[in-house]
Amino acid sequence: MSDSLSPRDWASHPAYRDPGYKSTGLRGPTQPLVTLPAGIGELSGPRFGKDFVFGDDADLTRNGRVNGEPQGERIIVTGRVMDENGRAVPDTLVEVWQANAAGRYVHSRDQHDAPLDPNFLGAGRCATDADGVYRFLTVKPGAYPWPNHFNAWRPNHIHLSLFGPGFGTRLVTQMYFPGDPLLDLDPIFKATPEPVRGRLVADFDIEVTQEAYALGYRFDIVLRGSAATPMEG
Repeated sequence: MSDSLSPRDWASHPAYRDPGYKSTGLRGPTQPLVTLPAGIGELSGPRFGKDFVFGDDADLTRNGRVNGEPQGERIIVTGRVMDENGRAVPDTLVEVWQANAAGRYVHSRDQHDAPLDPNFLGAGRCATDADGVYRFLTVKPGAYPWPNHFNAWRPNHIHLSLFGPGFGTRLVTQMYFPGDPLLDLDPIFKATPEPVRGRLVADFDIEVTQEAYALGYRFDIVLRGSAATPMEG
């Protein structure tokens, strides 16, 4: 375990404030950031890993079932969690949350005029194995409108959270799908520096696809360094 937290490489991550992403103007810092030394609370426990994964946590097509299958296109999302040198990061808790196939979250604040799916919770978790691999079975999330600007729609996406050895090392990102026409119109996606945006887009992988059941996507996550996956502030 390192005795310090590395500063963010802004060439690989979005800024805290972006004029196109309007809500960042309300919640992003307006003064220069002040570097504080990491204390024991940021650098040690509690650590979340495989001991916090149970049953069907990684199968979003099952963990919310009430009376049948969830609606939508089944997909498999997998990848490796790696450090800056390509080494596996095992026993990392990976959590996901997403909209359902109609583009609606199971949340009281989501009042989008789209149906809720009684058999889809839209959240799950798993832990990386010895090779740093994580894997989820879910349904492809739908696009949905949001109030950032006129006729604004979020592309299909899945949120991912990764826990390290302490709360100070938690990272959050979003995974997008290849070929989505909404990507070039989305201020959140475009807030990421243009040269590294592709790191947020998963690759379709026929080797991950399960015949006659679910399409497969691969989304590797690099935690730091010049090839880091862009993370949210």
